[in-house]
Amino acid sequence: MTAYQISAPKPSLNRSAIQRRCITQTTSAPASDKSSQPSKESRRNASQLATNENSLRDELRQLRLPKAVQATFLTPLKRTPTHGIPVCDLQLRSYSVRNLELFADFCLRAAYYLNLPAKGPVPLPKITERWTVPRSNFVHKKSQENFERVTVRRLVQIQDGHPETVALWLAYIQKNRYYGVGMKANVFEHGGLEVMQDMKAEADKIAEAVGEKLSFIGGGSQVDKISKQELESMIHDEPFKAAYGAHAAMNEAESVPNASKRFTRVPVDVESQMSADAKSK
Repeated sequence: MTAYQISAPKPSLNRSAIQRRCITQTTSAPASDKSSQPSKESRRNASQLATNENSLRDELRQLRLPKAVQATFLTPLKRTPTHGIPVCDLQLRSYSVRNLELFADFCLRAAYYLNLPAKGPVPLPKITERWTVPRSNFVHKKSQENFERVTVRRLVQIQDGHPETVALWLAYIQKNRYYGVGMKANVFEHGGLEVMQDMKAEADKIAEAVGEKLSFIGGGSQVDKISKQELESMIHDEPFKAAYGAHAAMNEAESVPNASKRFTRVPVDVESQMSADAKSK
């Protein structure tokens, strides 16, 4: 027996039919484009908006910003030092570089307007701290977690500045300090060779101002010069009694009635009392 393989007849392709289909598709496409095209009014509105935007941009370009606003886009100005003697070292610390750079820029601008020669900001080495903490206790000790904290630092140095101006600069910076930024200032004061004489003169001034009050402490020499009446008036004086606790509560009492009248002065004739005691004997 012989086996025959019957194959299905292949469809015949007609080139004219294919060309007709392509022509109909190409001719029908522009019809849909016409429906989606914007109208004349929408085109006019779009052109007007574009012209308005261009005119606004031109006006904004022609406007002149204030100098204070323009200065924020530029690097801060600095005064040139005459001698280069360091007066103050300001160290800024933060966990965020953005906040640190912003506040360092502010410090330099404040120093410029106070006529202080500033140097910096000088980047200092980072401080890296790491901790390893167990996530759980007991048998889960191997499950641990690591934490890291990086502190970024900058240094601003003031040179050839007056101590009062430097103190004013530090006070202004501390008043307007930025969040997340810490400060540490090392102030250097320079004096002449007559330091000992200046310190001695200052000590003499303090001794003259406080010497009279200090002489009464510990039974000084001026206690003997006080008369008996002045000493009694000092002992019975209200501030003196309050100083040694005459008006304080006793036996854990909350309030003391008539505390100011607890100690009263009783006039006593000492000579008559002494004669009466001698007669009794």
